Amino acid sequence: MDTMILGIAGGTGSGKTTLTRKLCETFGADVSVVYHDNYYKKHTDMTYQERAALNYDHPDAFDTALMVADLNRLAAGEAIRCPVYDYTIHNRSEETVEVRPTRVVIVEGILIFADKALRDLMDVKIFVDTDADVRILRRILRDVKERGRSLDSVISQYLTTVKPMHEQFVQPSRQYADLVVLEGGHNLVALDMIVGRVRAHLRGNA
Repeated sequence: MDTMILGIAGGTGSGKTTLTRKLCETFGADVSVVYHDNYYKKHTDMTYQERAALNYDHPDAFDTALMVADLNRLAAGEAIRCPVYDYTIHNRSEETVEVRPTRVVIVEGILIFADKALRDLMDVKIFVDTDADVRILRRILRDVKERGRSLDSVISQYLTTVKPMHEQFVQPSRQYADLVVLEGGHNLVALDMIVGRVRAHLRGNA
């Protein structure tokens, strides 16, 4: 299978998921998605309080080697069992989700360009760049509404780990992008360019 691996990186709340969703809506069964967030390391040896205190915005929080291995299997035409992360318990769940090989595999995550082995697997690297004030507001809405976090805990996490890790690791990884997209999936000009690139690959013209 001639597989295109397309990476979508950017800070928290930048619009990565919106861009990913629009590509999935456009190409349907030709696209599968693997989220870096599902590859947070498992910490069954820790208490809930210990897990809650971990820095989840540092590259070391992820089992990126497992993700690299899984992406290589997908590119070779093999299905994988992708781990599932449960944000309510700050740990990987016992569930897995089957991801089948497709012509286009989207890899999404804030830190996917920070690891060279992972980055080198990608045929197209897109960095979604959005103003910090917009990103923090989106993060608050998501974590409070969807993940059951308190407003105080979201703000505390943002100031202690999210913001400094963004400045240390996420933003510098922008240099590896083939394309920088402002405002993610809401940037229709950039979206049309990406759609055209994916369509060319699917037609065998890439």
